Amino acid sequence: MLNVVAIREDFPILKREVNGRPLIYFDNAATTHKPIQVIDAIVRFYKEFNSNVHRGMHTLSQEASELYEEAFSVVAKFINAYSWEEVIEVKNATDGLNMVAWGWGLFNLRPGDEIILTVVEHHSNMLPWRIVAEKTGAKIKYVDITDDGDINYDQLEEVVSERTRVVAITMASNVLGTIVDVKRICKIAHSVGAIVVGDGAQYVPHVPTDVRDLGIDFIAFSGHKMLGPTGIGILWGRRDVLEDVKPFRVGGDTIKDVTLDSIEWHDLPWRFIAGTPHIAGMIGFAEAVKYLMRVGVENVRQHDIELTEYTLKKFEEELKEYIVVLGPLDAKKRTGIVSFNVQNLHHHVVAKSLDSFGIAVRSGGHCAHPLHYRLGFKGSVRASYYIYNTVEEVETFISALKIIVTLRDILSRQLVEDRCTGT
Repeated sequence: MLNVVAIREDFPILKREVNGRPLIYFDNAATTHKPIQVIDAIVRFYKEFNSNVHRGMHTLSQEASELYEEAFSVVAKFINAYSWEEVIEVKNATDGLNMVAWGWGLFNLRPGDEIILTVVEHHSNMLPWRIVAEKTGAKIKYVDITDDGDINYDQLEEVVSERTRVVAITMASNVLGTIVDVKRICKIAHSVGAIVVGDGAQYVPHVPTDVRDLGIDFIAFSGHKMLGPTGIGILWGRRDVLEDVKPFRVGGDTIKDVTLDSIEWHDLPWRFIAGTPHIAGMIGFAEAVKYLMRVGVENVRQHDIELTEYTLKKFEEELKEYIVVLGPLDAKKRTGIVSFNVQNLHHHVVAKSLDSFGIAVRSGGHCAHPLHYRLGFKGSVRASYYIYNTVEEVETFISALKIIVTLRDILSRQLVEDRCTGT
């Protein structure tokens, strides 16, 4: 079990007030807050070790390189990678997914090949493949969801064929919270020789992740969604498939040697990390990973279930006639995400009203427009939990929603600037 009271002391921002009320931060699926340990690690790097890596023989460069390279080993241990060399530093999950689509897809797909996506996908795991399909002549096929918000695995088995080369799937939906059966999907895809590319942005921070056990080929995830800094993420891939990925951002540190006639690419992972990397970000991310390993991701998972279960229970008991919940009603089938709509109220109006209570939630299409259209909505309100959230905060959230629904007639006339178009 998590000691949430002790954990909260590590997060300075939680002492803030918003609109005269204690901050209740339920926007963790967008980005999480950073513990003081991560902040201090970044500050310490700049104060004591700041230098470029892999560039100099002097002491600072050697020390910075050692700290930077150690971070890869920390991440590798966290996901049980076969080697730290399979861990590629990227900007975020989006960057990692683009790297696979452009570095693998553009060079390996041919006219008539098939790419399988689902209607659940975040734009980051949909748009790169659609563009690459246009350029290569490959064909996109989509898998639908069931009535309870799960992947339609029966349909997946039907659409996968001998022409399938890629199955790109979210491992946990950023809207529905649905946790996908990755091992089942890998078994289906691998039966026809296809690779499986996983969007792990919402999965890795919340579910114990063992890449060897999952049997997946690629996973991309972001540091800022798991207590780390922004601008840093990881693409993990099995060595044999990584060797088949072409570097598409090249330059400094991606090569061993260059002549006017030839290029000798660097070893993994450096051939994919062009130019000066986000050194402080990678060091800070490693510190975030260490924090989560001390806490235990299995405890993070249990905490998600408890808060989500309590929220869904309160919705059913006290707000059933006003609220439509998106996704599975079984908290064990989802991460700490609860997306919903209040009947006859725009999602932005609900979010802005909650902000007046000091409660931060997300509203909009959540970069998953096709999924919202499939569900019959233009957007939704999303509350998302993490290790520092409490049952008491959920109770305040429910109380605020009860007030909001009683003011629906007034609030429905309120105009809220839509600053989330396209996101």
